[in-house]
Formats: sequence, C-alpha cells, structure tokens
Amino acid sequence: MPPTAWPTANELMTRDPVTLPADAPVSKALGLMRSRGIHEIPVLRRSRLIGLVTFESIARRVNSALSTKVEHLLILPPLVTPASSYPEIVESLLSTGLRAAPVVGRRGELLGIISRADLVRVFPTLPQLSGPGAPAVEEIASPTSEVAHEDDLCRNLVSQIRLLEDHPLPVVDRKGRLVGAVGVRDLGAVLWRPVLGGKRDPRSAHTALDVEVRSIMRTPPVTVPAGTDVATAARRMSRERVSSVFVVADGRPVRVLGQTNLLALVVARARPSRAPARVEDVYVEISGLRGSADPALLADIDHLVAKGLRRLNRSVRPRLLSLHFVPHATHRTNDLTVEARLHTDGGIFYASHTGWNLLAGVAGLLEELEAQTRRGREEGRRRPRPGRRTLETEDAPLDDPDLERRIRAVAEPGD
Repeated sequence: MPPTAWPTANELMTRDPVTLPADAPVSKALGLMRSRGIHEIPVLRRSRLIGLVTFESIARRVNSALSTKVEHLLILPPLVTPASSYPEIVESLLSTGLRAAPVVGRRGELLGIISRADLVRVFPTLPQLSGPGAPAVEEIASPTSEVAHEDDLCRNLVSQIRLLEDHPLPVVDRKGRLVGAVGVRDLGAVLWRPVLGGKRDPRSAHTALDVEVRSIMRTPPVTVPAGTDVATAARRMSRERVSSVFVVADGRPVRVLGQTNLLALVVARARPSRAPARVEDVYVEISGLRGSADPALLADIDHLVAKGLRRLNRSVRPRLLSLHFVPHATHRTNDLTVEARLHTDGGIFYASHTGWNLLAGVAGLLEELEAQTRRGREEGRRRPRPGRRTLETEDAPLDDPDLERRIRAVAEPGD
C-alpha cells in the first residue's frame, strides 16, 4: 500500500492540546489527567517540547512527592511529524505502549497531539481496513483471560490493577452472563473516595474496598456480537467513547476487542506484500507478560520467534505475529495458555497451547503455524487453475443421459 494512500498526522492530530510547563508539580499533572480523562501530557520549556509525562511514569515513582516537578518524570516520546503516515503513527504508539504521542515541527515546537482514539475514529473510513475482506471481531480480539463477578469485593481487583490498565474486565453474574465492565478509572473512584467518620467510629473498621464490584461497575457494558466486522466495532468504540468492547455469544463474554487489536491490524495491512528482506522486519506483538518478567525469558522467547519466522518465511510472507499469554493462576497448577495469531499475505492463522512450560508452548505454536501454512501452500498448488479442464470434468458422465446426448450433439455437429 503506497504511503500516500494513508492519512497523515497533520490531518488527524488534535491541535492546541493540554500541556504543562517543566516546573509544574506532579499534583497538577494528576489533576489534569483525571479531569480531562487523558494519560499523557506534553511538557514544554518556552514552547519547545522536552518530553512527555504519563500516568504510568508517575505511578512507577511511588516514592515521589506530589510536589515533584514533572520534568523529573519525563519520557522521550516517539518522533511524529505532520507528514507521518497513519501506519507509522500506529507502529510508534504500539511499540512504545503509549496512548498518545505529540506532533512536533521542524524546530521542535509542539503542533498537536494524536491519540489511539483519534486513529480509531477514522479507522472505518479507510478502504484498506473495511469493506470486503475485512476480518470479523473474533478473528483479531484477545481472549477474556479474567472476569470479575458482580458480588466480588473491590479489594480483589487491586491485585489485578496491571491487567485493568490494559483493558476493562468484564463483570458477570452467577450464571456467567455479562452485566457490566470495570476498569482502572472505576476502581480509582473507590480508592480515592474520602473516608467519613473519626478514628473511633465503628464504621471505619471497613474500608472503601469492601464494597461489591456491582456498586462501581459501568452498566450496560459496550458489546458487539460475534461476526461483527471490525469497522462497525470501531464506530461503536468511538460513539461510546470507550477503549474496548466485549465480544459476546449467548450473553457471555468470549473475547475483548481493544484499540490495540484494531491498530495491530493496521500494521499487518500496511506491511509490503512482497516477502520481507529480513525476518526482523516482521512486527511481533507480545502481551500478557508483566513488566516483572525475567529479561532472560523475554530473550529466549525472542530467539524462538526469530527461528520460527525464518522457517515460516520459506512458505508465506509473515507480516505480524501476536503472542498472548494467559496464566491460569490457580493454586493447583502453574499452567498457562499461549495464543498465537499470524497475519500473512495469504490470510490469518491461529494456534493455541496450554501447559506449564512457557518456552515449549511458544516453540510448539510456531511449529503448528508452520504446519498450517505449509498445508495451505500445498492445497493451493493442488487446486486447479481457473479455466483449466481436468480429467474429471472432461470425461465424467452426467447424471442425466438425455442432457448428456444433447450436449454431445451440440459439441459434435458433424457426427
């Protein structure tokens, strides 16, 4: 797809974004994030962008005082210019894990900001991503690895707060039917609720976290049925102003479709159709592993993926590989499930593995994907070419003898 076919940052960005001076306190940043519903704020020094302060960068520095200057918590954002194309912006946000990135001019001046929501809003209007051939939501959505029950206590969600940062959890009733959704913002309303009563007040024996999830969940949840095309789901996300929707079947949540799932599809569609010169050019997305994961483990996964992609590259042209890890987290087993989704020029392939050995699971998934793509290539070779007559179609007798005689009479008029 030529770069000129995609919209640019200049067309998509929000101009005059919320900003902070370098010497602003963290308390000011948190106040703006909460009131505006944003996670990233550009920080300026005399109109020049010097970095980005994010909710995650503040949360990681738990020992910092609220009077700390935001310039001490900055991260370097990806370089986005007015000429950056839609796929380039998408890949920058997915690679860094940011929800938004600033757009800068030639002298480093801030021109605007572009967010995932901005990208999803125009998603349905792009012919490259909608229309015939567009996948259904269940083909690119992530599994609902965890659910919350409406009668659970909110304190049970605290241990899952990192999961809540990725997307809201579905809330189900006793029959497993979807009744609501709960996210970080909902839990935050409980965590930061003022406590009434004095020290000796008997009511203070219970904390705000002792309330049930049903009291803070958002209802009704935003859902789409299985089979919905991705463009329709993107429109619903934008209309409802949510970052994800639940895919339901028989009233139960089966998958969750987030903004990142939609944007990963952009990366796959924007990759060149020719075989990449290097396996390293294939975009690899890994989710479900927390920041505390062992670096050696990630290096081993990367090594297995590189070997697997080299083998896959012999039969197909891989564009994007997504690996999603879902720990079972029970006291009886240390099993986890690894789900893989491979986007190629010939379609999308899926594989899943459950077991205690994570690396063996990744290796097995790649072998299964290789076998699937090899079978697909062999079936394509055996399939007769259009217009080519085969022995069966040429010589096989018809079920209707009279029809056969009439056809032969027309085909052989000289007999």
